[in-house]
Amino acid sequence: MPDKKPIILVTNDDDITAPGIHALVDAVKPLGTVVVVAPDRAQSGMGHAITIGVPLRLHRVNLFGNEIESYQCSGTPVDCVKLARDKILHRLPDICLSGINHGANHSINIIYSGTMSAAMEAAIEGITSIGFSTLDYRFEADFTLSKKIAYQLTKKVLEDNELKGALFNVNIPVIAENRLKGIRICRQAKAKWDEDFDERRDPHDQKYYWLTGKFKNMDDGEDTDVWALENNYVSVVPVQFDLTNYKLKKELEKRWKL
Repeated sequence: MPDKKPIILVTNDDDITAPGIHALVDAVKPLGTVVVVAPDRAQSGMGHAITIGVPLRLHRVNLFGNEIESYQCSGTPVDCVKLARDKILHRLPDICLSGINHGANHSINIIYSGTMSAAMEAAIEGITSIGFSTLDYRFEADFTLSKKIAYQLTKKVLEDNELKGALFNVNIPVIAENRLKGIRICRQAKAKWDEDFDERRDPHDQKYYWLTGKFKNMDDGEDTDVWALENNYVSVVPVQFDLTNYKLKKELEKRWKL
């Protein structure tokens, strides 16, 4: 580690009061100078949304102790990263950590995840980033194992000089520590949500709809994040934001005469 403490930007999508972000700050504060910029309300499922046409509010708060500089933002997780870089840090942090999310962000969930979109926004700016999620959706989730994993992986990434600008999606199973088999580098499983909208009636007898669905894994590979989590491993997926289908690109260059 360099003599100068690294700057660690921490954010999330569950809001700045969520137990997960407090667990993450507690886990990584020995590794550097932590600055928190997080939403003032839950922003789950916001994906890479940004705020346009509405003023953004940013207020300093004291929710992590006097030694942690922290701010709550009225915008999305991506807004938080943008504001942190431009108005608070005035420079690129050494690493951006998002989470610890209450709930899974494996496979296709990364597309919808505010947690991972915040980390991705940082990576777009060239900041090494990690999104952490635990498969426990409960507000009162036990983050004991997740904190150890967050510390271990953050330390490893900070020490690896070849990872500048890299982005990782980390998911942690809900098991006792003595049952954890290890950490696996994985690929994103091919999966989707079979969704349905439950039609309901409000007290005024007006229709409204509630999104429901079942997670469907269509990938039986043993190198996927879903397999790892089902078999008591932490999954680590290196992620990129270049969505180009290079295989199809090559095929079309040969087949199409344009």
